[in-house]
Amino acid sequence: MQAGAIQSERVLELRSLLDDLVRDGRTCNDEINRILASSRSREQLTLHPLAYIAEQQLDDEQHIGSRLSLDRLVDWLAERTEQPLFTIDPLKINVPAITEVMSFEFARRHKILAVAVAVDHVVIASCEPYITAWEANLEHVLRRPIKRVLVNPVDLERFTVEFYSLAKSVQGASSEDTSAHTGVTNFEQMIELGELKDPDANDQHIVNIVDWVLQYAFEQRASDIHLEPRRELAHVRFRIDGVLYNVYEFPAQVGTAVTSRLKILGRMNVAEKRQPQDGRLKTKTPDGSEVELRLSTLPTAFGEKMVMRIFDPDVLLRSFDQLGLDGDDYERWQQMINKPHGIVLVTGPTGSGKTTTLYSSLKQLATSEVNVCTIEDPIEMVEESFNQMQVQHNIELDFATGVRSLMRQDPDIIMIGEIRDLETAEMAIQAALTGHMVLSTLHTNDAPTAISRLLELGVPAYLLKATILGVMAQRLIRTLCPQCKQADVVDEAAWHELIAPWKSASPKTVFKPVGCLECRNTGYYGRQGIYEILPMSESVQQLLDENISLQQIRHQGMKEGMRTLRLSGAQKVAAGETTIEEVMRVAPAPINK
Repeated sequence: MQAGAIQSERVLELRSLLDDLVRDGRTCNDEINRILASSRSREQLTLHPLAYIAEQQLDDEQHIGSRLSLDRLVDWLAERTEQPLFTIDPLKINVPAITEVMSFEFARRHKILAVAVAVDHVVIASCEPYITAWEANLEHVLRRPIKRVLVNPVDLERFTVEFYSLAKSVQGASSEDTSAHTGVTNFEQMIELGELKDPDANDQHIVNIVDWVLQYAFEQRASDIHLEPRRELAHVRFRIDGVLYNVYEFPAQVGTAVTSRLKILGRMNVAEKRQPQDGRLKTKTPDGSEVELRLSTLPTAFGEKMVMRIFDPDVLLRSFDQLGLDGDDYERWQQMINKPHGIVLVTGPTGSGKTTTLYSSLKQLATSEVNVCTIEDPIEMVEESFNQMQVQHNIELDFATGVRSLMRQDPDIIMIGEIRDLETAEMAIQAALTGHMVLSTLHTNDAPTAISRLLELGVPAYLLKATILGVMAQRLIRTLCPQCKQADVVDEAAWHELIAPWKSASPKTVFKPVGCLECRNTGYYGRQGIYEILPMSESVQQLLDENISLQQIRHQGMKEGMRTLRLSGAQKVAAGETTIEEVMRVAPAPINK
């Protein structure tokens, strides 16, 4: 019989756990004597013995150079007791379903938590593997068998409180009007006779829900929060490392109240639900650092949809190397933005990191000797080192008018949020011709296409030759988690498809995503940029005319050192930072025309 076989009813105790660790060769007698001596003088009634042992920072005798962390201890105990190890990932927990399995009092008393509910069984997490008295009672109530798993005791304590608190707030916010409100709004509005009362946006339950959503998003490294109304429910989704994840589902009327609460915080018109609105708010993350959120609402068939984009001010403190712009590309970019006058363009779709690149560049350029001004729609991150102006269409302050006004403010460097029309393009060119450095963005797939886009807007080719210094296209790719990535065999066919039509030997080793606690079992952690930089050299300028050939411009750029987005991504694949699949998912294939 294995030493870990489940024994009779007993609570985990410090002495027995330490004896088992010594018996299994994970620590030594000297260490446990030290711990037992110190524990006598320490009040540890509320601390789980595994957590207490982890605090002692014991050396793991089976893994030289490693400590017996709480995760290692839980893993050891799971193996010893022959119970499956489970890691609570809040993004994968159906909170309404698991909180209905048992009461909060029952869960706290027995130190258990439901973590998955299926038709034929319920998965129950525990941090006391030798306690089974509650099993028969719970199976009788549920009329389904239960499957036990072992979890980290700190996670169990934390998420038990969080999940039940959230469920209580949602239930409290919706219980007032569920009998009177169908949840159907806007295009399918149904009127019930009688008193209608929606949850108030300032109700404490709604305040708790909003606080939970925001803090949870910060903890999960979300870049965007989506609140999406549907017929009966409101969905909450987080974008993490460029991918959307379902987080929670509120009753429709609770979702409406949450949106109203956020509109109040963002100083938006709460009564106006027919028109899109923009707002912003500043708050603090759980670790105390400030963070800005940009709010945007959109009227849909079932109510207002809200998206909150999270801007971390610390991103402006990161070096270009941390952003993924290094080597020859960094040198080319520095040469372009440090010219005294001209236009530098950054292209890419929404969410490709253009704003971060421009803000980081402006922060570098904004010394005490120069005047840096921006015109944006909207101002995404407030930065003290330069002067920012926001487009306001209600008073006819658009990009072109804004640039015209900035020209009278004695600027050295002007950043235009986006060139959308001929008038704005003409003002940018006018600013460049009169001795100013202009940075702006365009929505195009790659760098050469930006030139044809400006020609399509109606800008003459000779003005482009006189003002454009260069174009940089960029994308954001997920980077492999450094904790769990593993070496892999190169897929030759995929590699040559990635770098086609250019030839290059495949790397000897690439890495693949695996998944661990650090990256939430995705295999990826964080994002970096890949870049395609096209300096406007004399040879490229000669190709600019009304019958422009993007293919010729692309080939000429390649001759002079430009790398396409896919080639830039291939470098990161060869460096072990990402995968071929991730680069091909994000970066477009070169268009031959």
